[in-house]
Amino acid sequence: VQLQASGGGLVQPGGSLRLSCAASGINFRLYGVRWYRQSPGKQRELVAGMSSGGNTNYDDSVKGRFIISRDNSRNTAYLQMNSLKPEDTAVYYCNMGTMWGQGTQVTVSS
Repeated sequence: VQLQASGGGLVQPGGSLRLSCAASGINFRLYGVRWYRQSPGKQRELVAGMSSGGNTNYDDSVKGRFIISRDNSRNTAYLQMNSLKPEDTAVYYCNMGTMWGQGTQVTVSS
């Protein structure tokens, strides 16, 4: 069982990134997926979630800017991040059940 997160990087304020979370070894469509982030000195926080049925929820800080989605045929979940701000800088983790990806760094800076 493995979750592989990717897509992070350095982007200027106002830019966009798309994170991916590829799952293997699980029946992907049966699980909800969540994206968390953690910045230095802060607790890990839930950014967005999507149930197995497609219902979504977002932290207020990212509503209207981030979009969570999933492609069950590819066993992959995504987090489209638009209008990025410096305060979005963090390591982003995907989570499904008790499984965690390794994290991908997102840095928003000019």
